[in-house]
Amino acid sequence: MRRRIPALLLSLALCAGVPEAAAADRVLVFTRTEGWRHDSIPAAVDTLRRLGDELGLRVDHSEDPGAFAPANLARYRVVVFASTTGDVLDDAQQAAMEGFVRGGGGFVGIHSAADTEYGWPWYGGLVGAYFRRHPPGLQTARVRFETPGVLTDGEAWRVTDELYDFRRNPRGQVRVIATLDTRDHTRGGMGPDHPIAWCHAYGGGHAWYTGLGHDEAVYADPVFRRHLARGLRYAAGAAEGC
Repeated sequence: MRRRIPALLLSLALCAGVPEAAAADRVLVFTRTEGWRHDSIPAAVDTLRRLGDELGLRVDHSEDPGAFAPANLARYRVVVFASTTGDVLDDAQQAAMEGFVRGGGGFVGIHSAADTEYGWPWYGGLVGAYFRRHPPGLQTARVRFETPGVLTDGEAWRVTDELYDFRRNPRGQVRVIATLDTRDHTRGGMGPDHPIAWCHAYGGGHAWYTGLGHDEAVYADPVFRRHLARGLRYAAGAAEGC
C-alpha cells in the first residue's frame, strides 16, 4: 500500500509553517558520484532541506552507499538521487532500493540521476530514461508544463540550464510533466517532442524525475523550487498528480 502524508497536513505546512509532529516523515537525499560531479550539489541539498521544512519532511543527506540497507531505508518515505553519476550502489544495495520501492517508497531523480547506473535495468525503468547527450554549455529555452500547479495554464517558463537529450522518449511509459519548447532549443536531438520532466507509478512505489538542476542558479528560481516541491509531494504520497 502506498504510504501517505495527510494532504491537509502538507497544505497547512505550505501555508503556515511546519508542526513539530511532522518531523517523523523523512527523505534521504543521496549525492554520491562516480563520474562527473556537479558544483550545484550543495545548492540542491540546501534547497531540498528548505523544501522539506516547508512540507513537514525531515531531510537527511548522505553519500554513503551503506545507507541502502533495508533497515535504514525503512526509516524513509522518499529517496532522492540528486545529481548522482555512475555506478553508485552494489548488488545488495540495489536490492535494498528495489525492496524500498516495492514497499511503497517514493523516488525523486534530479538531473544526472539519469546519468547513473546504466547497468541496472530496474533503475533505468525507475528513472524513466537514461541520459544520452547535451549541447556544450548552458542553453536557454522555454519549458511548458503539461500538468497544472507550477504555472497557470498556457504559461511558459524560460530557463537557462544544461538541457539533456535522453536515449529514448519516455512518453507512453510515464506521465510527462514538462517539455522543452524546441523552437527555442534548436540544438536538442529529440525532435519536436522533448520531455524534460515526468512521473509514474513504478514497482509498487512512485517515481518523479526532472532533467533540470545542473546550474546552481536554477535552485534559486521560484518556479524550479515549486517544481521540486511537487515532486517531493508526489513521491511522498501527498498528491495524486505530479
